[in-house]
Amino acid sequence: MRVRRPLLIAMLAAALSGAAHAKLVEQQFDLPVHVTNAWGKAVAQPIRVTVFFNDETPAPHPVLILNHGRAVDAEGRAALGRARYSDASRWFADRGFLVALPTRIGYGVSGGEDVEDSGNCNNRMYPPAYRAAADQSVQLLAELLKRDDVLKDRTVVLGQSFGGATAVTLASLNPSGVVAAINFAGGGGGDPKAHPEQPCGPAQLRRMFASYGETARVPMLWAYTENDRFFGPTLPREWFQAFQAAGGRGEFKQFPPHGEDGHSLFSRFPQVWQPVVADFLRRQGFDIKD
Repeated sequence: MRVRRPLLIAMLAAALSGAAHAKLVEQQFDLPVHVTNAWGKAVAQPIRVTVFFNDETPAPHPVLILNHGRAVDAEGRAALGRARYSDASRWFADRGFLVALPTRIGYGVSGGEDVEDSGNCNNRMYPPAYRAAADQSVQLLAELLKRDDVLKDRTVVLGQSFGGATAVTLASLNPSGVVAAINFAGGGGGDPKAHPEQPCGPAQLRRMFASYGETARVPMLWAYTENDRFFGPTLPREWFQAFQAAGGRGEFKQFPPHGEDGHSLFSRFPQVWQPVVADFLRRQGFDIKD
């Protein structure tokens, strides 16, 4: 795999307690990527990628690409730091996956301009914003598949919030080797303080997900909660129905309320979603232990 050696860092390789937590290895590298924003501007720069794997699980590993969400303001996007989702990444790594998390252009340590800007609230241009995010994962997957320790035909794409919709976008592109996709709380334009449960442009999102259903061919899991303060309990189900009616394959799981805002289920309540995700992955042919 082509990486810059100073940026390849094994940050954690100490033995963890319990047989299920053998040895977790964490690496970083910079990956040059190129995208186009909603206004047709081409942007090229490196992004930071974090990789986790358990070196006591058999290689080659299936790949799991995990995409982060999008803060409602520039300060929050800059404050992301480096995408890790360490608890979830450990869980997937302990079950055999090589987990790769891109910190996309415009966020945290990667920096750069906001290539995922979709315009003002009254006229959202969602598809090119998600395509800019998805294209970074397509380029990341091509790089990961050069590694000797990964399987070339067993990739799962997963994301949270904006990253969840990015996972659906990726599924619609049908990258070689991707066999399943998982969307946690996917959508855009939400603001739980300014306009709770009423995201910008819900009809545009519905049309976008319907268009994805026309081409996406891998099985998907869509996971939301009843008390999602970004999107509410009704819109996500409508988006999924539009996706499915257009030909998309998938299943919709709506969890009961969790915390003050169920939008953060993925990061805050892993014990709730892990059995559901494990069952979904087993049905896609993965050997997943509880």
